[in-house]
Amino acid sequence: MKLIYAIIHEKDSEDATEALIKHGFAVTRMASTGGFLRYGNVTLLIGVQPEQIEQVFTILKKHCSPTSPNQHAATIFVLDMPIHKKL
Repeated sequence: MKLIYAIIHEKDSEDATEALIKHGFAVTRMASTGGFLRYGNVTLLIGVQPEQIEQVFTILKKHCSPTSPNQHAATIFVLDMPIHKKL
């Protein structure tokens, strides 16, 4: 299992979240603020199987856009997740 941390612009968060949910992904949204320019961001936490990573990237690429030419549309981290038990 993989955990995707996707930090996106606040303006893109609604469309991106809705698209991910529409495609069957469970998404947790957290409000966050960028350290340098203090822009409003949203951090999405998405648990996926390894073969689903590219599908998430495609959805985020379609629904996220940079606010200026020198900015990224999203910053994405993919982490390995150990198998866990629900309590």
